[in-house]
Amino acid sequence: MRVLVVEDEHKIARALKKALEQEHYAVDVSYDGDDGYAMATTEPYDIMIIDRMLPGDHDGIDIVKALREKQIKTPVLLLTALGRVEDKTFGLDSGADDYLVKPFSVEELLARVRALLRRPNEVKPTVLDADDLELDTANRKVKRGKTEIRLTSKEFGLLEYLLRNKNRPLSKDSIMQHVWDYDADILPNTIEVYIKYLRAKIDKPFGKGLIKTVRGFGYKIEDSKKK
Repeated sequence: MRVLVVEDEHKIARALKKALEQEHYAVDVSYDGDDGYAMATTEPYDIMIIDRMLPGDHDGIDIVKALREKQIKTPVLLLTALGRVEDKTFGLDSGADDYLVKPFSVEELLARVRALLRRPNEVKPTVLDADDLELDTANRKVKRGKTEIRLTSKEFGLLEYLLRNKNRPLSKDSIMQHVWDYDADILPNTIEVYIKYLRAKIDKPFGKGLIKTVRGFGYKIEDSKKK
């Protein structure tokens, strides 16, 4: 899952980035409204955490309104120091999906992020599968048949993205945009390297390869049960 954090208080932004990355999210951070506006309206994200009061020509409300006007339905958690009922109502009526008042605990923010990701435009299951491969997003576990498979954070994110789009060819650019954050140091063969790592763990030991190469395009994971 890829997350955008738009927060001008650097200490808070760094704390959120660290906490989200520990939960295996890929995280991009913007510190002002104009940069945040550009990233939110042009880059693909699974969820956005946006401060209401931001420096620049665009505040958090402007960003949320622009997203909804452009029919971008990405869940938005709005952060603010304004805790009056009318402030919350205004934020939600502007298109935000949830509202969190500062100061807040990181644990509560993570819980709200998980809740928003459970109820997006189309309900996303917490257990993903292809043939005898299962990935449990809630418990961060992967198994093939009865054998549990240990993956790194990035391998897990790559496999989750493939499974959420099973039987659908995914370009290398699409994989890079969803699994790696904006500032990640990506080399031309990074995707190939991680696909190789995944195959060594989820395909090779089990005698049947689920990850397929789509020549000249990218990769897909095949589920013979659901063509």
